[in-house]
Amino acid sequence: MPADRALSIIPHDARRPTEAVLIVDAQPTPTDAAADLARRVASDLEYLCLPPPNWPAAVPGPDGKPMLDVLVIGAGMCGIAAAAALIFKGVRNIAVIDANPDGREGPWVTYARMETLRSPKHLPGPALGIPSLTFRSWYEATQGREAWDALYKIPNAIWQDYLTWLKRALALPVRNGVAAMRLEPGGGHVTALLSDGTALRARRVVVATGRPGTGGNSLPEWVAPELWPDRAAHTADDIDFAALRGKRIAVVGGGASAWDNAATALEAGAAQVTMYVRRPVLPQVNKGRGSATPGYFEGWGALDPAQRWEMLAYMNDVQSPPPHETVFRTIRHDAFALRLGTPVLGASRDGAGVALRLAHGTETADFLILGTGFAIDLGRDALLGPLGTRLATWADRYAPPPALRRDELGRFPWLGPAFELTEREPGADPDLPRIHLFNHAATLSLGAIASDIPGVNAGAERLAGGIVRQLFREDYTVMHERLVAFAEPELIDTPFFAL
Repeated sequence: MPADRALSIIPHDARRPTEAVLIVDAQPTPTDAAADLARRVASDLEYLCLPPPNWPAAVPGPDGKPMLDVLVIGAGMCGIAAAAALIFKGVRNIAVIDANPDGREGPWVTYARMETLRSPKHLPGPALGIPSLTFRSWYEATQGREAWDALYKIPNAIWQDYLTWLKRALALPVRNGVAAMRLEPGGGHVTALLSDGTALRARRVVVATGRPGTGGNSLPEWVAPELWPDRAAHTADDIDFAALRGKRIAVVGGGASAWDNAATALEAGAAQVTMYVRRPVLPQVNKGRGSATPGYFEGWGALDPAQRWEMLAYMNDVQSPPPHETVFRTIRHDAFALRLGTPVLGASRDGAGVALRLAHGTETADFLILGTGFAIDLGRDALLGPLGTRLATWADRYAPPPALRRDELGRFPWLGPAFELTEREPGADPDLPRIHLFNHAATLSLGAIASDIPGVNAGAERLAGGIVRQLFREDYTVMHERLVAFAEPELIDTPFFAL
């Protein structure tokens, strides 16, 4: 009997009170609960007949061997959700690759430097409607119900552990340590050239590369390139905070990541952290939380282009405030200073430090951290860059009224209903739509269902359903032949059996 299992002593028989027996407490240990969860996952999937048999046709590639039906690039949260949704729909001839080591996919234990997730703990995660696959089920199984009740928000590393468990519980075919370098659509498929010198061919490719996956870090033009790598970094970079101990740090930007990095630098012993924010007042309301509803997730793509543009332009204009937990984490340090209404106009090397040009003079720091977000610029993306002149963007398809002109929105790709790229010139690149962007670049076309926790289930279902429809249409001849060949007799042993 495990030593950590709770025990109670009760009389065995009222007529013999001196005898007693040990009764195991009904509260299971986390180890027992984890094993129970594994059985429950298996049972839930069996009850739902998941996953069904693979049904798409075996389509040969140029070498005569069957190609993958789908290659998923990225094994983070969205890649896991995409792969699972496809498998649950019987598209099982897939592969998932990620450049990062196992357990370090996505931002959660790398450049996401908040202490906890922004999202509330009760969101199910990429569970695709199956209760036993939710974050809560996993957390209660591994930590216990009391720990769940006491949990305020989810620590980053715990969320990463959950995603790693989910990947393994679903036996997803993930290959770590290999990156996709370039995509080449053509010949009825897409060729992915990999970092190990090999190539994979697939009928469809899903690009699930997160927020930085379609343009990388947004770096203002006023930052001198010679500041890198020893005097400047972006918040998404691998920053050696220990080396910043005793240094004066300038942080540009007032968003959540800027505050996270300011707090991390202070906790590492920075002598001073000064944050420069162009707004005179921080945003006060998280509009993203106000739009995290099924209506937005399912209905965004049904809006006309003008409505989608107007909605995202508004949300980008008002921005979201940093979480109050992050603000308190930062301001508890006396060495923190916030400079509201102070845009930085230039940053250059100044001896051993950094000179910041402001509207009313110059200030210096030892190191600069840019909390300036991520760019949507497909031409800068190594994976899609060569296709940049061939795919359609919103600037190619929609002209907003002058008051709503936002150049950064015009760079978003114009995607089809299954997150697929579209051709700038119809008919010029018929295989371009075989690439599906299941990341932040889909926001303007389809809503926030391919980058954030609240909408990931809706996004994965939309993606998988669209790919299923496309594969089935392509495989019509094989589907018809299989239907004609299907000959399972129903009336055996009845008087009307005719064979």
